[in-house]
Amino acid sequence: MDIQELQEVCRQVRRDIIIMTNKAGAGHPGGSLSATEALVALYFVVMKGFDPKDDKNPNRDRFVLSKGHAAPALYGTLCERGYFGREEFDHFRQLHGILQGHPDVKKCPGVDASTGSLGQGISIAVGMALGAKKTGNPCHVYTIIGDGESQEGLVWEASMAAAHYHLDNLTVIFDHNGLQIDGSNDEVMSLGDIQAKFKAFGYDVIDVADGNDMQQVLDALGEEELTAMILDLREPYRTPCRLVLLEQHTMAEAAQLCGRPPKTVEAQIYRAKKMLAQQILQRESDGKECVHGTV
Repeated sequence: MDIQELQEVCRQVRRDIIIMTNKAGAGHPGGSLSATEALVALYFVVMKGFDPKDDKNPNRDRFVLSKGHAAPALYGTLCERGYFGREEFDHFRQLHGILQGHPDVKKCPGVDASTGSLGQGISIAVGMALGAKKTGNPCHVYTIIGDGESQEGLVWEASMAAAHYHLDNLTVIFDHNGLQIDGSNDEVMSLGDIQAKFKAFGYDVIDVADGNDMQQVLDALGEEELTAMILDLREPYRTPCRLVLLEQHTMAEAAQLCGRPPKTVEAQIYRAKKMLAQQILQRESDGKECVHGTV
């Protein structure tokens, strides 16, 4: 798929995020919106071996949504990838639906791990990568973690283990939108120098200036660039882990919807349209093509 096609997939996923969270009257649209490009890039370009008709292929790449509350973005992406129909969105967060508030590996096709307890997803991903190393499985493991989530000690314990076991088959995508449910990260508990912390654990760090720019995300996740980064930063670990740090700017206002969906469909669509309209005007003034379009 070319960039324009991928951008159109992102627009559809964002529509689905807004629709399903409002229909359910619950969910986390903000953290879902900020992770959309990363998820679409992974499922449509980067990850290998994914096939809705053969979702148990043992050599397929694995994905863990550590920030499990961003499940609407994952569900929208899986739907676009062909794992289930859009009619399932009508049952989001419903008792007998396959699309629960957090990903459930027993209910939803295409999900590799049940997540939601913050900090545990990256720990699961490290275990998967270590298991693949030990058994000779060629798969690569990807995980998306949140910045608010990274106030959990489990994130740093897992990162220490990943470096110790030289897990070069692990890529951690850090969704740095700057907000969590009780306010900004700096107000609740500052994360300090994120890059310096992960580098201290032995990670290669690629800083993406705009995590909602599909081309920048693809460039950061591209194999050639990652290989070059590994060769440049071999010390002190032989095979460093990988961190892709997604800085969120254009979706900052949308991220403020974290955990607080407006009580009516009209209110949320109004806020989403307002955010996207501002983005369109900004890109037009900069002479750039709009990435997200309209809801």
